[in-house]
Amino acid sequence: MKKYNIQNYIRYKEDLKEVMPEYKLFQDYSRKELIIKFLPLVESMARKFSTSDQASGILDILDLIQIGSEGLTKAVDKLDWARLKDEKGNFKIQSEIETTLKSFFSKRIKGAIRRRIDMHRGTMRLPEHIINNIRNSKDKKMVAMFFNSIFLSIDAHPNEDENMIYQIPDKSEPYNIPLMNIYLKSLMKKHLNINEYEALRLSYGLDCAKHSAKEIAQILKIEGVSNYVRVSELKKQAVVTLINNVDHSQVLDYL
Repeated sequence: MKKYNIQNYIRYKEDLKEVMPEYKLFQDYSRKELIIKFLPLVESMARKFSTSDQASGILDILDLIQIGSEGLTKAVDKLDWARLKDEKGNFKIQSEIETTLKSFFSKRIKGAIRRRIDMHRGTMRLPEHIINNIRNSKDKKMVAMFFNSIFLSIDAHPNEDENMIYQIPDKSEPYNIPLMNIYLKSLMKKHLNINEYEALRLSYGLDCAKHSAKEIAQILKIEGVSNYVRVSELKKQAVVTLINNVDHSQVLDYL
């Protein structure tokens, strides 16, 4: 392969495009072609990491791309093609195969880069499982802040005399509410059961008018004098489920 310096990195990417076939089934790709096909994913994952001295030590963006490429190569070698077949032994449709491959490769690319950054960050190194626990704890707090701010805080009605901060107008750029609602519903459908989903959707009016707890109880056919209490429990239970199951990267852009 040609030797490329930093200035010629863009030309390097263009040369890769020329050697790739215009269209080919994923199962027909050779090992080399499959690696080249997903090299853009390596760059995309590498650019999500900070390259400041405090964050990555001596590594720059090209180092991260190279490390990610090593992770991609190892992932290709470990790929189990049987998982990309249906129950009849036939390969799934190409869009499903591509989604599965991206998910499989991205986790291993990210893991390879994180491990190398941790190795070069300083002279004292914590065990990887300790670092992951610290990182996951921080990520979970971000997810909790996202869903609590959207759902649970709406139910809170602070006393004007007790908290004057709520009287300060919010001048920040508003969210695209319809787009936000569609995104929330997609996460809810993936992780919640039908009652939890409907309790949140109807309570906060994601695609309809807001409903009271009594009205939601009637729709969900929850009987009893205190059926509205059960609706409140469903809402809190749904938020906890989302916090425990949604990855922080799925809500990072909104925080």
